[in-house]
Amino acid sequence: MLHTFDDYDITQFLDVVASFGDSRYGFVVTPNTDHLIRLNDDEAFLTLCQNATYLLLDSRFLSLAFFLTKGMHIPVCPGSDLTESLFEKVIKPDDPVLIVGATPEQARFLENKYSLTNLSQYTPPMGFIKSEEEVLKCLEFVEAHSPFRYCLIALGSPQQEILASRLAERGVARGLALCIGASVNFLTGTEQRAPVWMRAMCSEWMYRLLQNPRRMWWRYLVRGPRIFWLMTNLQIKLRTSSPPTPKVARRPDSGSIAVYDHV
Repeated sequence: MLHTFDDYDITQFLDVVASFGDSRYGFVVTPNTDHLIRLNDDEAFLTLCQNATYLLLDSRFLSLAFFLTKGMHIPVCPGSDLTESLFEKVIKPDDPVLIVGATPEQARFLENKYSLTNLSQYTPPMGFIKSEEEVLKCLEFVEAHSPFRYCLIALGSPQQEILASRLAERGVARGLALCIGASVNFLTGTEQRAPVWMRAMCSEWMYRLLQNPRRMWWRYLVRGPRIFWLMTNLQIKLRTSSPPTPKVARRPDSGSIAVYDHV
């Protein structure tokens, strides 16, 4: 099975994100090991991810595995790091930002921490994805706040990818949507991320397992090891682009960031 990833690490992709604008719609998916297993099992999910504007590798473990088994260097752009960098380096206080998922308390935390004045948040009910009525409420919330700079969809997979793809199909929303999973939990301290040294050693999964074994044991100890069998049949392709002359965007107190238009 062939999977195509965009050839961006986090620093390079921040430039793309900063320049995306609000005149068109696009969405970002950052597959990890669990995503890759689901891509193999679920053709509908595969189609969702193939339709993403940007598909970025979330997992340092997978990047190392691709290098050892296929001799390929796939750059890593972890979704949680991308989300944090987005708030720290790119989002301006008055930028229109949406969060679908998380909690009102987490939204207020982010408003206060980053002095945001144009943040809107919506929390769908548990199991909303099984109700077309509730899905439509999510879609209409996003569209009612369009155009936006960024829409952070924090609903877990595959709900967030389904919603992002539905927005693309409807053709109303304008701005960049990012499927960010639990990133808001890490950013607001609701959940703790693994120490930097564990992330560097590709063992963040072990930290999450130890933090919440009851919820994570099946994912990491039963489902996760399937990736070693699937790896033999995976084909990976990098999708590259040639950025034009860079422009410069600036967020107050964050320094300059060279940004590009993505083709």
